[in-house]
Amino acid sequence: MVVLASRQLPAELEALAERIVAALQKEADDFSATGASPKIELAALQVTHVIDPGNQLPGYEGVWRNARNDRCGTLTINSDNSFYAEYDLFCPHPRDPRWFVEMVTAWGNESSLRSEASLVTAL
Repeated sequence: MVVLASRQLPAELEALAERIVAALQKEADDFSATGASPKIELAALQVTHVIDPGNQLPGYEGVWRNARNDRCGTLTINSDNSFYAEYDLFCPHPRDPRWFVEMVTAWGNESSLRSEASLVTAL
């Protein structure tokens, strides 16, 4: 990807991005202890306008950062409005001690949005 400049998402993508953030937040709420899920906000996303070298069309890459400025999530919206997003949780599963929740993810396009939590075996 070629980075052009930092800026916010265009208005026509904000509704899609809000749906993606809502899906991530729902998964985070479902797979975190009560009251312990992070607040995933579109306003906190640092967006960069990029050009895909494969098709020379514009897209957007965004990064969420925590209080220590560590990357804790990403959102990529491609030129065809397909997307992939992830947000790190790193917490024990709230109902099953055999599992650890690594992250929540969302992917799809304007008409189809899927999301899930990524689980790993607890040690």
